[in-house]
Amino acid sequence: MKTHQFSTALFSDYKQGDSFNFPCPAKLNLFLYINGRRADGYHELQTLFQFLDYGDWLSIKVRNDGKIRLTPEIPDLKTEDNLIYRAAKLLQQKTACRLGADLHLDKVLPMGGGVGGGSSNAATALVALNYLWKTGLSVNELAELGLKLGADVPIFVHGKAAFAEGVGEKITYCEPPEKWYAVIKPNVSISTAKVFSEPDLTRDTKKKPLEQLLQQEYTNDCEKVVRKLYPEVEELLRWLVKYAPSRLTGSGACVFAEFTDEQSAQTVFNLKSKQFSGFVAQGLNVSPLHKMLEQLNRQNHG
Repeated sequence: MKTHQFSTALFSDYKQGDSFNFPCPAKLNLFLYINGRRADGYHELQTLFQFLDYGDWLSIKVRNDGKIRLTPEIPDLKTEDNLIYRAAKLLQQKTACRLGADLHLDKVLPMGGGVGGGSSNAATALVALNYLWKTGLSVNELAELGLKLGADVPIFVHGKAAFAEGVGEKITYCEPPEKWYAVIKPNVSISTAKVFSEPDLTRDTKKKPLEQLLQQEYTNDCEKVVRKLYPEVEELLRWLVKYAPSRLTGSGACVFAEFTDEQSAQTVFNLKSKQFSGFVAQGLNVSPLHKMLEQLNRQNHG
């Protein structure tokens, strides 16, 4: 299969016979601040999302019989509950589309890693099927559908680095520096719900304007609680921060260190303990999925 580093993927990788291969990029939360808790239990946040040139591939072949088929099966997850399947069904219902699809996910992003794997998969399904089925929904309409699948899905649908506020629904596009990152996952699975229900979680960080947040040192309000609950994360961050500014992404479990060039990121990544998985990638302010669609549209109208 193709490389999972999208910067080295060629346009010829995108189409094989009747199937199209669409990228599902990872994301990082470059910072994450929790400003309060609403009456409905949701938390008010300020967070900065940036995409990475690394992720899963979703292969799609259009069917004429309206059926949605998804492979491979994930243990302990019914196909009907899979976000990719649900995204396809939502789009079918919204647009009364009679076409179907064979979908195959080539997965490398860790589940529960805080790099947006499931949300990215769902967004790619929505955006790609909207293109292939010619259902004609706008980005905003697709993002609205995506919100029914998860809070982070609209960010991937919009496909631009963004500052998100509220419960993630207020989005402002922005262009943080496109640095290089060593992303490392300790051998723990972290429940976002558990982190956000912890009494010790910081919930009163003062809201600040984006310009100010971009100028100050980036931090993550979930990190203190996660480091306390998961010693593996604590140990990994203590080691990583010796080499470069490092922090948690989302509610974890992945942590990342930032560098100005690929070589430095790769050098530190190669020093990590063999027990940890991960990858080196560059931050991108435009999603590889949207870059691919631009190429497809250019080709079709060229």
